[in-house]
Amino acid sequence: MADPYQALGVAKGASEKEIKSAYRKLAKELHPDRNKDNPKATERFSDVTKAYDLLLDKDKRAQFDRGEIDADGNPAGFGYGGGQGSGYPRGAGGQQFDFGNSGSDFGDIFDGLFGGGGRSSSPFGSRQRSAPPPKGANVSYRLKVEFIAAATLEKQRITMEDGKTIDLSLPKGVEEGTQMRLGGKGRQGPGGNGDAIVTIHINGHPFYERDGDNVILELPISLKEAVEGAKIKVPTVDGPVMLSIPAGSDSGNILRLKNKGFHKKSGVRGDQLVTLMITLPEKDEKLAEFVKDWDNKENPRADMGV
Repeated sequence: MADPYQALGVAKGASEKEIKSAYRKLAKELHPDRNKDNPKATERFSDVTKAYDLLLDKDKRAQFDRGEIDADGNPAGFGYGGGQGSGYPRGAGGQQFDFGNSGSDFGDIFDGLFGGGGRSSSPFGSRQRSAPPPKGANVSYRLKVEFIAAATLEKQRITMEDGKTIDLSLPKGVEEGTQMRLGGKGRQGPGGNGDAIVTIHINGHPFYERDGDNVILELPISLKEAVEGAKIKVPTVDGPVMLSIPAGSDSGNILRLKNKGFHKKSGVRGDQLVTLMITLPEKDEKLAEFVKDWDNKENPRADMGV
């Protein structure tokens, strides 16, 4: 492969953002799916991907910049062949040492120098242990999910970078920021496709709130329902249900609807907590007349010391 900076068309001091931007542009242009009849484009796509992987790895990039490894990630500085470019050790006067019958395995020495990986060089020839080809880049997605859909684990459809759609099953315990990894759904590379990383964002709701695995609902009720008690229809994430309001209920009383919340990782569901809120009608003459003649000496603020 050529110089990785040249392969991506970026300067040696390019930032990570510049490298990613250059790669996205070239990968889109050279992708094999767009160049089925152009083997040179496919070959260059491979070079661009290798260059991207090397430069995005801070350690490998630093090694390359110092001249310790070549563009393919192999150790640099040990050549082969006779003449001026030979990497064989030479003695005084330029004579070439002959290790043919020395009984020493210089392959082991070079293995030690390079950690036993990559290309090891010895006076007896070359030995190649190439690393597996790199996979393509991962692709990140942000998926917005409606509140009720998240609570009920409704399947979500997501459109991938290549235009294909996938129906995702939300995981139990899903919450804001949950990430899902879709193996092999990233960009194509010499060693296979990368992954797709999907980050979940849960939208708010007009009257539901989330508290852990529970769903919170403030439920308006009439004064008559609070005084006499009633059976009323209440919304839940699973649809409306009937709820019994005890007679003499106060604003702030909390009633519990079991298993109407979010799914926990264990599969058990949280509850829906219903807070009763008494609402009074506007300009009700009968109610105003009743209160005017109602003589109740009870102080509802006595517990507050006033």
